[in-house]
Amino acid sequence: MMEFGLVLTWLAVYLVVLFVGFIITRAVLAGLADEGAGIALPAALAIVWVVTYLLGHVSLPIGLWAGLATLAAVAVLARRRRTGRIDLSPFLETAAVFTVAFLLLVAIRAFDPAVHPGGGEKFLDFGLLRSLLRGSTLPPADFWFAGEPVQYYYGGHLLASMLARLTGTAGRYAYNLALAGFYAMVVTAAYGLAKNVAVDRELPGRLAGGLGAFFVGVASNLVPAGQLVVLALPAGLSARLAETAGFDLEGLATGLANFDYWTASRVIPGTINEFPVFAWLNGDMHAHMTSTPFLLLAATLLYGYYRTPADQRMRRLGLLSALGPLAAMLAVVNTWSFPSVGGLTVLTVALAPASPQSLLPAHFSQRLASKDWWRRETVRHFLAVAAGTAVLAIGFALSVPFWLAAASGGQGIGLFPPRSGLGPLLLVHGAFLVAFGLYFARYTMPHLNRPWEIVGLVVALLVVTLLADAPAVALFGTLILGGWALRRIDAHADGPTPGFETILIVAGAGLALLVEFVFVREHAGPGRMNTVFKVYAQVWILWSAAIGVVLAGLVADRRPSIGLRRVGWRRGFAVLTAALVLVTGIYGGLALSQHFANGPTGTATGEPTLDALAFVEADHPGEAPAIRWLDDLEGQPTIVSRPGTDIYRWVNGPSSLTGIPTVAGWVHETGYREPAAYWKRVDDVEQIFTGEPAVQRGLLAAYGVEYIYVGPLERGAYDEITVDRIDAVTVAESWNEVTIYRVDQNALPS
Repeated sequence: MMEFGLVLTWLAVYLVVLFVGFIITRAVLAGLADEGAGIALPAALAIVWVVTYLLGHVSLPIGLWAGLATLAAVAVLARRRRTGRIDLSPFLETAAVFTVAFLLLVAIRAFDPAVHPGGGEKFLDFGLLRSLLRGSTLPPADFWFAGEPVQYYYGGHLLASMLARLTGTAGRYAYNLALAGFYAMVVTAAYGLAKNVAVDRELPGRLAGGLGAFFVGVASNLVPAGQLVVLALPAGLSARLAETAGFDLEGLATGLANFDYWTASRVIPGTINEFPVFAWLNGDMHAHMTSTPFLLLAATLLYGYYRTPADQRMRRLGLLSALGPLAAMLAVVNTWSFPSVGGLTVLTVALAPASPQSLLPAHFSQRLASKDWWRRETVRHFLAVAAGTAVLAIGFALSVPFWLAAASGGQGIGLFPPRSGLGPLLLVHGAFLVAFGLYFARYTMPHLNRPWEIVGLVVALLVVTLLADAPAVALFGTLILGGWALRRIDAHADGPTPGFETILIVAGAGLALLVEFVFVREHAGPGRMNTVFKVYAQVWILWSAAIGVVLAGLVADRRPSIGLRRVGWRRGFAVLTAALVLVTGIYGGLALSQHFANGPTGTATGEPTLDALAFVEADHPGEAPAIRWLDDLEGQPTIVSRPGTDIYRWVNGPSSLTGIPTVAGWVHETGYREPAAYWKRVDDVEQIFTGEPAVQRGLLAAYGVEYIYVGPLERGAYDEITVDRIDAVTVAESWNEVTIYRVDQNALPS
């Protein structure tokens, strides 16, 4: 049955924290259209998180209460800084957007609440949440590698556990409620940032905000639209087209009833190309999802810097200083986003109207002054790099415990992987590229005496890069160079130029181009698969906020037109905007319809619920009572069970669903540690179950095993289980399919 009381409790907590955050942001980001309300909730939670993280290495409960006290103190100081009547309209508007987004994802999760092991990382994510709720200090214990701290970015799961502790909610419900909160936060953050930039540029704010929220929360890539085009073609023509293009006719391309939500996330060969709505439908609480509100929080703080006049030096320094602790948080939430904060800082400081020289004391600034354009630009960009480096240095210093204890080691940097083809790139990024290309063209054309010059340059760039088999250089390089030129070339100084949305566009294009040449070697996937996966997630978030402003600017047409009558262009751009919304909304419409039409899944009752563990009773009733028994144990005793060497199936449920560490869990551990260490443990587990008594006793003592789980998987993996024959092992509890043995460590050799 649906847990309406918990939903209302969590929504109330979110809105209260949102209001407290709004008290802070209206003082820090005064002058914004929404006074920072769009990022008020992630800003408030970031304050609590940083304090909890720093003190959590001593005590998590103490850290949480100290974090809440710090938040209250900051809010009091902010209220004293900005007195007077509080205009509640920005808060109420943001609260409404948040509530709608929150309830939407609650409904989605209620129809598929299970943290089942297939098709994602839910066993990993839920295990991290439960481990954090069981433990009292940081870093959390590794539930798949008993006796060691987790080696993974766990900051998003830490935030979910903090909310669970604050509301007194069991992990089985907190998982889905926290997931809904993350989704609602990124939607409201995109809405707020797009609206703020648009209003400052005298564009329709709510239109821009609504489009930003749509693209970050509902829109997909162009694969579903392309499949519908193929479906509309005659059968013979579609088959020939598929053969020529080298793709298989499947899913939506063969009929509406055959729509599969998974297909559109695997477009560029050898990579993962998720977009937000896919990720939220899939239901992992993964790092690339939980970090998104805080990436937009960083972007909004930088927008505050961007729009602050040069003479307000201390205000701009304060905004830059706030990015350091936020970078520390992102390092632990999603390490892939850590350098992105530095990159965004460099771009903003370099391309902001105010020169970064004005951040320096007056006598230093005067020494660096120059009349030469190239010297000014060199100094500007050097100081921008220095600012970005300082932000990352502060972030690294504050997150040192993570880097020393919990960060998994990479396998080095790889160069020049197989490049992406033009077709797949257009399917993944095409909607954004069309809007951004037209937007930049509108600002470029008025500055050219002969418009065909820019057309010729673009065509030349396209030809060269296509001949070199590097279409990404043409697509993304054009955006990078065009955006930089429109902001920095002196010839354009007296004419209209795009604003902060340009920085978001250039940042996303830079990330998308980077992964064509550089990737991180790791065990998470072959080649650049995981690099593209984690980087593209950030590209989509940045571009979603930007496209809201871009489309509002095209529709409003308050900047130079390309050459025809303004009314005609406005109508054309309005049609384009509607078309982009339509083609990118196909996936969301079909996926949500399919999701709800299938009815609630993963529950024994068939009723909607937010219970992430209800599926255990339905799908694994023989093991359900044993897992409940383990879940009721206090602390984090060590268990031994069959290792999950074949992942994405029901393996290591007892540890993943309770947070109790097992000696060897999923083979994911080979991506976090030395593979040999994991496989040594796999061999040791086999010896524990089937080896000689002396070996069994020694290994049980060495790993500090307190319970042995013997269920269907263990009996199927080992021909003859003999560990129950030694005198230190007795039956703790037994059911039809599972027996749990207790190990007396005092009876084992020291």
